[in-house]
Amino acid sequence: MHATPYRLRLADGGDIQEIAVMSRCLIEVGLRGWTWHPTRVARALRARETCVLVADIGGCAAGFAITEFGDTRAHLSLFAVKPAHQRRGIGLAMIEWLLESALTAGIDHFTVEMRANNFAARSFYEALGFRQQQYIAGYYQNIEPAIRMRRDLNRLATLS
Repeated sequence: MHATPYRLRLADGGDIQEIAVMSRCLIEVGLRGWTWHPTRVARALRARETCVLVADIGGCAAGFAITEFGDTRAHLSLFAVKPAHQRRGIGLAMIEWLLESALTAGIDHFTVEMRANNFAARSFYEALGFRQQQYIAGYYQNIEPAIRMRRDLNRLATLS
């Protein structure tokens, strides 16, 4: 089996609906309502401090990442790869792109939260050098707890 070619690009207005639907179906499943609806995704796309990255396959989003950049911290707010495209390096490429961008911007650490029972995500981030920082009860609408993970970026600089 050979990998489907993809390219990483910044999202545009044509990606808003697809990102919102991926959020609803792949991330927010089991929670009340729809918090990353198209209006919120559009707001993130327009925000100067936010990067919305897309993994594009044939003009469609196979995955996306929404990251907020601050003075010293970058925070991955939302991240998903469609199941048909998972385990092909797309997610890894997106996170590496974001880490490199954060390092270039002078950011010293990168954070992310995930459902506490999402062991696949925890393993994925641990393999990238993230470490568990905090357990947050009721983080997701008082329904599910979260794990916050952190990656110090100064370690990246010593590897290159």
